[in-house]
Amino acid sequence: MFGWKLWLGIASRLAVTACIGIACSAQTKTASRLTIEQLIGIKHPSDPIWSPDGKRVAFIWDRADIKNLYVANADGSGQPVALTSFPEGGVADAFWSEDGDSVCFVHQGDLWKVPASGGAPQPAWSKPDPGGGFVPSPDGRRVAFVRSNRAENQSTRKGSDLIVRWLSDGTESTITHDDVSIRGPIWSPDGKSIAYTGGSKIIHHDESPAYSGAKLIYRVSEYVPGQIYALKLDSGKPVAISTPGEYGGLAWVDSNRLVFDGQSKDFKKYFIYIADATTGTVKTIHEVTEDKFWSIPDWGEAGAQPWPSPNGKWIAFLSDQDGWDHLYVMPSSGGDAVQITKGRFEAWRPAWSHDGTRIAFDANVEDHPGDRRIGIATIGDDPANAKIAYITQDVGTNIEPHWSDGDARLVYQHTDTHNSADLYTIASHEGAPPVRLTDSMPADIDHTRFVEPQFVHYPGPDGQQVPAWLFVPKNLDKTKKHPAILWIHGDGVNQNYDGWHVQRNYAVYYSIHQYFLQKGYVVLAPDYRGSIGYGRDWRTGVHMDVGGKDAKDAWMGGNYLKTLPYVDANRIGVWGLSYGGFFTLIAMTDQPKLFRAGVDVAGVVDYVMYYSDPYHGDWTASRIGTPEEHPDVYANASPISHIDRLERPLLVLHGTADVNVPFLESVWLIDEALKKHKGDLVSFMIYPGEFHYFSREHVLRDAWHRVDQFFDAYLKAPATTSAGATKPR
Repeated sequence: MFGWKLWLGIASRLAVTACIGIACSAQTKTASRLTIEQLIGIKHPSDPIWSPDGKRVAFIWDRADIKNLYVANADGSGQPVALTSFPEGGVADAFWSEDGDSVCFVHQGDLWKVPASGGAPQPAWSKPDPGGGFVPSPDGRRVAFVRSNRAENQSTRKGSDLIVRWLSDGTESTITHDDVSIRGPIWSPDGKSIAYTGGSKIIHHDESPAYSGAKLIYRVSEYVPGQIYALKLDSGKPVAISTPGEYGGLAWVDSNRLVFDGQSKDFKKYFIYIADATTGTVKTIHEVTEDKFWSIPDWGEAGAQPWPSPNGKWIAFLSDQDGWDHLYVMPSSGGDAVQITKGRFEAWRPAWSHDGTRIAFDANVEDHPGDRRIGIATIGDDPANAKIAYITQDVGTNIEPHWSDGDARLVYQHTDTHNSADLYTIASHEGAPPVRLTDSMPADIDHTRFVEPQFVHYPGPDGQQVPAWLFVPKNLDKTKKHPAILWIHGDGVNQNYDGWHVQRNYAVYYSIHQYFLQKGYVVLAPDYRGSIGYGRDWRTGVHMDVGGKDAKDAWMGGNYLKTLPYVDANRIGVWGLSYGGFFTLIAMTDQPKLFRAGVDVAGVVDYVMYYSDPYHGDWTASRIGTPEEHPDVYANASPISHIDRLERPLLVLHGTADVNVPFLESVWLIDEALKKHKGDLVSFMIYPGEFHYFSREHVLRDAWHRVDQFFDAYLKAPATTSAGATKPR
C-alpha cells in the first residue's frame, strides 16, 4: 500500500508533524490531477483501542461507509493488518480479548471474534444470537448485551432481556427484563453491577402531505426517555434511579455510585447529579446557569459528559463560565469545581489516565482556532495545582486522545492541510516524537496538489468580524477574474479546520473542494456565528435569531469574495449541507442576484416544520423557543416562504433515509417552487436509502459529479455566455 520509513514531509508544515513510521509516496511521483474517484477512496479511521500489552492498536477504517477492522503496531512498524474484509463492512464496537490474542466486534447484530494476528473472523458463539449493546466486563471475561423479544405472538413475551454471557464457553444468564426496552448497559468498575436504561421507546409519526400524495408515507421519530436502573448481579432486583427529567452522560463513579447530567426545560440551567445505586436517591453536585442557553456541544465534537475518574475521586466536565469551553474537575462527593484549563481557547474530549491522576484532552490554540493539540493535565491529589503540558505541535488538528493500559502512551487522530484523518501514537511526556500508524489516502494521490487555506476575517451584518478560511488555487493568474464558491458548513455547532475536517461527514467536503481548487475555483468557508471554536458568545449569538445574523454572516462571504481583485463578482456560487443548506436557501432568496448558482444539500426549509419533527424540537426550542412563543423568529427562519424571490439556478440533493433533516422538507420545497413558477430554476436529485451525510460510494460519485457539472455550467464561463447550458438569469 505504501512504503514504511521516516516521512520527512513534503512541506515545512508537514515536517512539524514528525510522521515517524510511514513514507509519503507523493514525493517521488509526477504531479497528477486529482479525480473525484480518488477522493472518494480516502478512508477514515476511528474508534482506536489499545491491546492489553500496549503494543498494538485496533481500529475501524471506513471507506465510503464500508467499515472494517484493522490492527496496527503501536511503534509504527509494518502495515496495518486487515482483520476483516466484509464487502458490506458493518463492523462496530470492537474490544480486545482478555489475553490480547483476539479482537471481538459486532457484525450483523451478533458478536464476532478474529485472531489479532490475522485469520478468518467467526461468530463468537456456535449459533447466531442477534442482540445489541454488546459491552465487555472490566475483566474482559464476560459480555453484557440486550436481546429483544420478537415473538410472533407478542402477548407471550415482549420487550427486552439483559443478558450476561461468558466469552469462554457461552454460558449465559438473563439478569433482568423490561416489557418495553433495555438500552445502554454499562458495567460497574468491579464488574458486580450493571446500569442501564429501561422503558425508552421510539414513537413513529407517519404522514402523507397533500403535495406528496397518499402513496408516500413519511415517518418521523419521537424519542421517549426511559428510566435509569442499577442492578447488582447477585441481587436480581433493579433499583430505579430518581432521574429529574431527561438525562445524559451516564457513568459509574465507583461500585456504588452513578453520575449523569441534565438540563432545565428552558435550557438555561445545567446540572450534574450523583446517584446512589443501592437506594436510587439522587443529589445535585453542580449547577450552571446561562444567560441564553447551555451550548457545550454534546455530540461528536466534545462527547457525552460528565467523566468520572477511574479511582472514583473526581468528576471532570466542560463548562464555558469564563466565556470559553474549559476543563473543570470537582470532588465526586461534591464541592467546589476547579477550572483546569484557562485562556482564549477551547478544550474538549478529556480522557482520564487509568490511575486517575492525569487528564488528556485536545484544545485549539489562541488565535489559531483551526489547529488543535493534545494536552495533559496532571491532577494528582490536588486539582487546584494541576500542571498542564502540551505533547503535540501546534500545527495540524490533533484530537481525541486515548491512554494505553499502562498510561505510557496515547493514540490520537491527526489531520492537516496535506493529510486527511490518520492515527498516531505518542509517549505521554513532552518532547516525544509522534508515530504515524495509518495513511488513509490512496497511494496515487499527489499530496503536493493540495491547497492550504488562509485564515481571514470580514465584517458581518453588525460589524463583528466573521472568521473564514480562504482557498486560492496554486499558480492562479491574479491578473484575471476567476469563479468562486462559498461553502457553508452544517450543524451550526461545528467549524472548519486548518486542513481536513476531523469528522468523516465533513472531510468529504474538504476533499471535493480540493478538486474544485485545481479546476481554478476560489473557495471561501466561513465560520458564521453559532460555530464552535470561537468561544461562548460567538456560539450563542444565534439566540432568538436563527436565520438572521448567522445567515447574513454566511452569505456576506459572497460580498467578501467580490472584494478580491481576482474573483469575478458575477460568477460566485454558494452551497452547503444541512444548516448550510438552510443558509444557502436564505442566500438564494434574500440575495437573489448575489450568487450565480446554489446547491442545497439536505437543508432545512422551514423551522416550524423542523420544530414539529419530534426528533429536533429540543435543539430548536433551546435557541428560538417555540413557534407559539416567537412566531416572528420562526417566520425569519423560513426560506421556503420566499422561494418566489429565487432568480438563479438551484440544485437540491437529499437522501430519502435522512432523519436529521427529513426528506419531506425538500419535497415541500420543490412543490412550492413549482407553484411559484420557479420550476425552470430548480433541479432535484433524490438518493434512495441515503442518510443525511452522504457516505456510500455510488451516492458520493453521483453527487460530486452532479455538483461539479452544475457549477461548471453556471460559473466557469463568463456570465454573458452559458457554457452550453441554459443561460442563467
